[in-house]
Amino acid sequence: MFNITNVNKQRSPRDMKVRDTVIAIIDNFFETNEFALLYICETGDRKQAMRNRLFDSWFAYANDKEQYVIMVANIQDLEGVENYAAMILRKDNPHFVDYVSEFNNTVNMFMLKPEH
Repeated sequence: MFNITNVNKQRSPRDMKVRDTVIAIIDNFFETNEFALLYICETGDRKQAMRNRLFDSWFAYANDKEQYVIMVANIQDLEGVENYAAMILRKDNPHFVDYVSEFNNTVNMFMLKPEH
């Protein structure tokens, strides 16, 4: 597990070095693993939608060979906060169907609101 944090709390430009580093981490992950990669956009400052759009643009840039699939879910919690979660998976993963099914089932479970 890892996270990317803006430690100086200053507005950061669209730094291509950060994009390239994240892409390299993901590529490295899939070179050594058959697993799916899950991520959740941090919600503390209410910028999770922006983070999701930024990651989507990085993913589109990096997925030029279309060897990966990304599945994004937007789940609203009981306080009305939108939570963005996603799964990245290689298309040639031998467990592709199982991972997609499990991700969809988990997302659907979180989308069900408890009755009061």
